[in-house]
Amino acid sequence: MDSIYRSTTGEELIRGWCLGRLAAWQVPHERKTLTVKGAMTHVVLAGAGTTTVVFVPGTNFNAAASLPLASALITSGYRVLLVDVPGQPGLSSGQRALGSGRLSWYGAWLSEVIEKISSEPVAVMGHSFGAAIALSSDSPRIDRLVLVSPGGLTELRLSPGLLAASAAWFLRPAPMHSARLLRAMLAPGHPPREELVTWMTLVARHARSSGAPGAAALPARPLPRLVVTGAHDVFLPPRRLGPAVRCTLGAELGVVAGAGHLVVEECPDYLATLLKSAGRTASEGP
Repeated sequence: MDSIYRSTTGEELIRGWCLGRLAAWQVPHERKTLTVKGAMTHVVLAGAGTTTVVFVPGTNFNAAASLPLASALITSGYRVLLVDVPGQPGLSSGQRALGSGRLSWYGAWLSEVIEKISSEPVAVMGHSFGAAIALSSDSPRIDRLVLVSPGGLTELRLSPGLLAASAAWFLRPAPMHSARLLRAMLAPGHPPREELVTWMTLVARHARSSGAPGAAALPARPLPRLVVTGAHDVFLPPRRLGPAVRCTLGAELGVVAGAGHLVVEECPDYLATLLKSAGRTASEGP
């Protein structure tokens, strides 16, 4: 198997970090491992609400790295399903190029996850690559989408400063370079969580990052969708993403003031409120 991990030891370190974060999470939860489209898939279930929200993280993120958002969703009264995307560092399969990396494969994967977990309609929230996956799922059980800084709709903006931060993170893995990259993805004045700095350092040292997701494979079925991005998003600034959202989805982009690309980190409580308004334009932020 062609693995995303550079070594068995590195894979064990990454898995250990994820297991440690989940073990320390104060919210009661259940971990499950499923086989979905032939790929080992790790999921976390938490909360007792009547509505299930499936959260699909972005590149290099997973359930264990997304606990602040999960906690906000649970506090808002939702049952939450967090998925580790196969082919991304975490507790799911570490096989590279699953389905040749096509979003249609990932969309079908998500549909099957939902089929295995819930017999009722679900809401899906996706971030970045995870939002592109959510857009590509044709599951009849999805009744609304909240797409946060979605990939798959337009090319990412890669500024010289961002490329320099990414290169330093990748070529010289160290906490200072991870913090620099995370600061580039956050709005000015938002320091990165210490846990995320540690996580991104582990990823740089022990995993091979995937590239941009390509174009989302949009199903024909109409669906209520709400799309937001941060006002300071370096990858998908509103001026670039807005026209793509309007042209492709027929929706208006909501801009979250005081947030960057990692809106899920900066505004988890605000994102939890958006599930009630999917299909309408988001306000200008919390």
